[in-house]
Order: sequence, then structure tokens, then C-alpha cells
Amino acid sequence: MSEIIEYPRQFCTLAAQQTIVAIDRAIPILHAGPGCSSKIFGGASFSSGYQGSGYVGGSAIPCTNTTERDVVFGGEERLREVIDGALKVMDGDFFVVLTGCTSDIVGDDVAQVVSEFTNRDVPIAYAETGGFKGNSYNGHELVLESIINQTIEDAGERIEGLVNIWSVVPYQDPFWDGNLQAIKRLLEGIGLKANILFGEKSGGFKSWKQIPSAQFNLVISPWVGVKIAELLESKFGTPWLQYPSIPIGAVETSKFLKAVGRFANIDEKIVDEYIKEQESSYYYYLEKAADFLLEFRYGLPGRFFNIADSFYTIGISKFLANDLSLLPGHQFITDEAPNEYRSLIEEQLLKLAPGVSTEVSFIADGGKIHEKLRQYGNRYSPLIIGGTWDSDLAKELDGYHLSISLPITDRLILNRHYVGYDGGLRLTEDIYSSILQSYQ
Repeated sequence: MSEIIEYPRQFCTLAAQQTIVAIDRAIPILHAGPGCSSKIFGGASFSSGYQGSGYVGGSAIPCTNTTERDVVFGGEERLREVIDGALKVMDGDFFVVLTGCTSDIVGDDVAQVVSEFTNRDVPIAYAETGGFKGNSYNGHELVLESIINQTIEDAGERIEGLVNIWSVVPYQDPFWDGNLQAIKRLLEGIGLKANILFGEKSGGFKSWKQIPSAQFNLVISPWVGVKIAELLESKFGTPWLQYPSIPIGAVETSKFLKAVGRFANIDEKIVDEYIKEQESSYYYYLEKAADFLLEFRYGLPGRFFNIADSFYTIGISKFLANDLSLLPGHQFITDEAPNEYRSLIEEQLLKLAPGVSTEVSFIADGGKIHEKLRQYGNRYSPLIIGGTWDSDLAKELDGYHLSISLPITDRLILNRHYVGYDGGLRLTEDIYSSILQSYQ
């Protein structure tokens, strides 16, 4: 390692175990050293709003717990024993073997070992996810690619209106479950059927087998999921649409629905009627808060600063600038987005609203972000939207703070979400509640 990173915001590639945990009745099997899985679970679950272990997560995850002996002589036999035992005693619909650093460095033939179990009654796949290969986002995409290539076959039919959703990274996004359900409701509102692959009522592996039957794939992210959509287009000929940020509030959500409606060839009247209905409710509640928002006695934050991944930074910045008329400060992208996608991210932040743009930096090191924010001093009364680590900095700068990105240890998150019209109202409540609390 060439440098030490202070306050990291994501985990290693092996955090892909949480992607598997998020699939209903799916079970990860780890071929990794002792402690790897538990540390990832502790960080990705408890530091993500205390989300628990799920169906088979946490200490229930089968693992080879490789030792020095496995490094010297190879760990294939140990992996074979663990897979066999897991298939016999664990009640799952789908199993995915994930490798850690030790296995990938030693060169265990995991593909061969897994192939010995493909004739069992449940599907099984594997992904080489040694932690040195990247971060949580890379691990997530590696697993998705492996599952699609190894277990998904074209059924030869298309289901009109079915849309595969590629967006949030489970647990890395603390609001992943609620966000996916909110996306599903929005699409159903204009007559589409969202194929949600993670979380509550997702359908488990059955929904994954429906992937080739979708009318199109929808990527809601500036970069995560793009490679998967390209793979599915190549493999099954499925077209895809990308919307580069989480739609929050009326302005962006209405744009999102219109873009999806045009791509899906939905009658424009149907989309407009749904938007009109949702906007009517949205602005009803904002009007109720108008006296408070327009005559806010305590003073508004002079600038808002996001410390989050590109997905949230773009979405929240657009919402605050367009719906709440707050002014942006410097925005910090922490997900280490690949270089080929950074121009798109910068473009989105350079046109937040008419005449409103912002500076953006791609920095994974939280210490460097804090140093840069201290240069602004307390002249802005800044609103810092980041993780729990940033709360002390907000106090130091006489500002305000809201945790929306890892790590989050000052909030309990169940099914909360910030997607859509309702999501915009919730985010407004959370922001101004945090401001009011600072004056109590």
C-alpha cells in the first residue's frame, strides 16, 4: 500500500458477500481467512444504520477459514468440504462461492471445485473477489457478472413492461432496501413492472432467472451497473437506459419518469397524469412548510457539502439546488469512480440548475476531505451531508450535519428511502430536523 487512507468510506472487494445476503434466500460461501467475513459484516451492516444479518448473513455465513496449512498445500479440499456441508445443512435457494485474498494469491482452482456441485438441486456460482481487486462497488459488479454468466439462461421470450433495475449497492447504500421499493412504486405508477433483484419481495433467484425476459434494463447510477447492462445487451440483446443519479424530489423525479416513459414507449398522457398526481401531493406538503422554510428564524446553511458516492452526491445536489434553492459548496465523491465515468459525473454537477454549478473532487481519503473543508472556515455555516465521521467537523465549523453515507452509527435505518417525491419530503424533514436539533 503506497499510502494510508483516513476515514475510508467503503470496504474491499469481498464485501460482495453483502450483495449475496441481499438476495432473498441466497447464501454466500467464503473461501477466505478467518475474520474477513465478520469484519465486513460488522462494517457493512452495523455501520450502515444497524441493518442486522439478514436471512443467512453475519456469523451464519459458511467459510473455510483458511490457515497457513491451506496457503502451503492449497485449500481446495477444505473448500470442497465446506461447500458440501453447506449444501446439506443450509436451507437456501441459491449459493455463491466468494474468494478472499489468500485463495486468489495461492491460486486455488475454485472454478473446478464449484463445478463438482453444479448437478445438485440448487444453483451455485462463484466469483473471485480477493480484497486487493478493488472496493465494495467492484466486488458488487464482479458478483453480478459471475451470476449472469454462470447461471442465467435465455428463456427465449420477452415480457412486455418488465424492467430489470441496476442501481444501488446493497448495504454500501444504507437506504438500499427502501430505495429499491420506492423505484418499484414509481415504475408501477406509469405501468411498468420492476424486476427488483434485492431485498423485500424481490422474489429471490426467481427474479434473477427472469432477467433475460425483460423489455429493457434500467441503470440508475452514473457508473455502477453500466457494465452489467452492456453484458446483458451482448448476451441477450436487451436494450438499456441509463439515468445517472438517484431521482429525489419533484423536479428530478418527473424528469426521470418522462425519460423512462419515452424509452419504454408509454403513452405520454399516462406518464403526465401520474406525474401530476404525485406533484400535487408533493407541493401540498411543501406549501404547508412554506411559512417555516421562508421565515426560518435560525438562518439557512450558507452552502451544502456532500461527502458521498457519486450516486448520492449528484442526486442530493440536484434536489437541494432545484427544490429547496440551497447553494452548493464543494462536492466530494468518495466511491473511486473509474476515470471513464468521471466526465459524466462532473457534467451532472456543472448543471445542477440554471446558473448553478459546483466544484467537485474525487477523494476517497476522509482526512484530506476534512482538511479541505477546514479551509472554508465557519463563514458558510455549512450543511455537511456525509457519514457519522463528519459530525464533529460540522460542529467545529459551526455548521449542520446529516448522515446519509457510510459509516452511519447515529441512525437506525429500516426501510427509509430518499427516492422520488416522498423521498424528497423525507430528506427535507431530515435536513431541517438536524438543523433545528443543533439549536436545542
